[in-house]
Amino acid sequence: MALVGKEEVVAQEFKDLIFSLPKENGWVASYLYKYQGFWHPVRHLQGIITCQRHFQARDSDVILITTPKLGTTRLKVIVFTLMNRMQYPIAQDHPLHSKNPHDLVPFLEHTLYVDNQIPDLSSMNSPRLFATHLSFTSIPRNLFRISDVSLNPKDTFVSLWQFCNRLRPKEMGTHSLGEAFDMFCRGVSIAGPVLDHVLDYWKESRESPHKVLFLKYDDMKENPTVNLRRIAEFLECPFPMRKKNQEWTGKLSSGEENKVFFRQGKVGDWKNHLTIETVEKLDKITEQKLSGSRLVL
Repeated sequence: MALVGKEEVVAQEFKDLIFSLPKENGWVASYLYKYQGFWHPVRHLQGIITCQRHFQARDSDVILITTPKLGTTRLKVIVFTLMNRMQYPIAQDHPLHSKNPHDLVPFLEHTLYVDNQIPDLSSMNSPRLFATHLSFTSIPRNLFRISDVSLNPKDTFVSLWQFCNRLRPKEMGTHSLGEAFDMFCRGVSIAGPVLDHVLDYWKESRESPHKVLFLKYDDMKENPTVNLRRIAEFLECPFPMRKKNQEWTGKLSSGEENKVFFRQGKVGDWKNHLTIETVEKLDKITEQKLSGSRLVL
């Protein structure tokens, strides 16, 4: 009975928190809530708070950090292959041939700690590999090795807009480009503001390069071998053989279709969707946000 009472208290604390937070219309869910300076759907926010309270990091943990649609899936494939090369040589029975990278590299707040779950991660062999969309403001400070990926903000917006429209319930209708663009520019996007998220990790990578590896999606597409070696050296993993492209069918354990998470990944696709006016506006916002930082996206 005491446990039930404790659960009820925790649930009430969360409800009280939600009512106290600023909120905006969501991209997929009904609303986004502003917590520690960043916007999250209520289900993600619940996972974030549970993760912050209960996740016990190890010095050897590796965390892949991105904002949504910044090359997360590609990075998971690369790092999982690198870190598991000895256990899973490139062969027909490799887990990536049958499982979605999001199942193999679970999100802390979206998968492991979702719905008030507190998973037992103590039996996992080191080094453990996780992913998150948490901002630097919200992530536990004792993590050892983390990698962050950035992408041109214009490509980020288009990718996020198309992704969210594929996930939106039919009754919510399509999120128009204009409406989504306005919200993105105001920083109201899932795990956004995107530029703040990216800039914080970039600054940390400059101060602690042994701890944070900062990657650019554009660079990874243009110079894949160079950047693969950078990742391998950072993780202290042997460099792998080349892995062929893989297509995943079926659904994630959370119910979303695997195909939703895969696009062509083409740099510059924003040119097919954005007007001159929207490009100029977003470029101006980016220039102002990154002014003085020496970070170029």
